[in-house]
Amino acid sequence: MLPCLNKKLFGLDCLGCGFQRSLLHVIKGDFVAAFNIYPAIYTLVLMAIFFILNLKFKFKSGKKIIIIFAIINVLIIITSYFIKMKPIFTT
Repeated sequence: MLPCLNKKLFGLDCLGCGFQRSLLHVIKGDFVAAFNIYPAIYTLVLMAIFFILNLKFKFKSGKKIIIIFAIINVLIIITSYFIKMKPIFTT
């Protein structure tokens, strides 16, 4: 696994911390653990699959759908980050 430079330097998780472990859990079939580690894993995987399909088939509204996926992913990532970091910010 690649180490998180942000966590090594500052001692805080970054917005992407947990993605690699979560992806490994998905590959192993442990879907609940994957979601608990990184809640955006499933929407990111769906977006990646759609992006690849869109490159091949050029869907009519593919760009709009990718933008919607990106917005949803950013919201999930930021929300889950602040929920995970809440104990740090309140102390």
